[in-house]
Amino acid sequence: MGIAAGTTEVVSQPAHGLSLRQNFAWTVLGNVVYGACQWGMLVALAKLGSPEMVGQFALGLALCAPVMMLANLQLRAVQATDARNEYRFGEYLGLRLLATAVAFAAICLIAWLAGYRWQTALLVILVGIAKSVESVSDAIYGLMQKCERLDRIAIAMMLRGVGSVVVFGLALWFTRSVAWAVVALAAWWSVVLLTYERNTGSRLLRASASDDDRFAPCWKWDKLRQLAWLSLPLGVVMVLISLNTNIPRYFIEHFLGEAALGYFAALAYVMVAGYTVMGALGQSASPRLARYYQSDRAAFKRLLAKMLLVAAAVGAAGILVAVLWGRPLLTLLYRRDYAEHANVFVWVMVAAAISYMGSMLGYGMTAARIFRAQVPIFAVSGLGIALTCLLLLKPYGLVAAAYALAAGAGIAVVGSAAMLVARMRHQLDSFGQ
Repeated sequence: MGIAAGTTEVVSQPAHGLSLRQNFAWTVLGNVVYGACQWGMLVALAKLGSPEMVGQFALGLALCAPVMMLANLQLRAVQATDARNEYRFGEYLGLRLLATAVAFAAICLIAWLAGYRWQTALLVILVGIAKSVESVSDAIYGLMQKCERLDRIAIAMMLRGVGSVVVFGLALWFTRSVAWAVVALAAWWSVVLLTYERNTGSRLLRASASDDDRFAPCWKWDKLRQLAWLSLPLGVVMVLISLNTNIPRYFIEHFLGEAALGYFAALAYVMVAGYTVMGALGQSASPRLARYYQSDRAAFKRLLAKMLLVAAAVGAAGILVAVLWGRPLLTLLYRRDYAEHANVFVWVMVAAAISYMGSMLGYGMTAARIFRAQVPIFAVSGLGIALTCLLLLKPYGLVAAAYALAAGAGIAVVGSAAMLVARMRHQLDSFGQ
């Protein structure tokens, strides 16, 4: 490890890594279980609580997510696609710990300055604690992903997920307080981080790295600054993606209230089922995409095309389910009053189908080390979402929020595809000269 930045040496596939098919299967399993458990927490909150409680929880996530996304700097993706081994694990971990501490302080400041009721402000802070723990876990997942051992990530996610829904549900049942439920959630995530994730990551690092790379944060400030500057555009991109997802929620809470936000958040969470497959595919393929981009452009294009076909198929299946069985599905998952918004659900799945395609293109851009150019793409996408909400939300209600998500996703797909094509053509022209 520790090849100097700017070198062109590309490492081969890790000797102990799993195949792409094995990694995909494990990641699908882990993401399905984890997504189902996250969904189970929302279902428990909807059934044991009220739409207002669902709205408060959704607001806490919506406020914390952009801050944590910026602090994360998408270091996991940068680490997993670091085919030239420019930075050590300790440098990724050190930067993640520093950025997470700053992010949590920012969340506390937002909760204090936003003027919410003390119960809502407290919930925002508690969600921030849970997301901070999750952020540290994600740094270890980057190591596992680079080693192409996504089975270890899947096991960790299943441990976190199953335990989460149990402790969250029990705390909610006994206390009828979403705050105590989030406390239980953060505590369980901490247990998994300090036991399975830490131990597994340490073993992988010892097996795959040189003697001078240890499972501990590295505080070489010059390297941390370089890594932060490299990753900053992706951090901004993740903030924009998070904001783009949450912009409709901000408008709904402002114009229509917390109850309406609770309904929309529950409907939108169904998108997670598709993102489970998209995340599994993208995470499994990212290290290989990065190597292909460096050494075999034809293989890069073939693999990315297959990923796009899977995204299109999953999106089409989601729309079909929403059209044919949306109302009974929403009644089964939540309550009958949620099913009254079945038309919104259809448009949410249309937006999801488009965004799945954009997600695959995003993995392609990151594998190609196209970082800074992603910022304007998602900035324009967010602007489109905000304008659609501003113009249509009051006259059309919740369905306008789904229209906005679809419009923003379409902008991102067009921009991402154009950027990938332009970059590859430019490099081919440069090579020809």
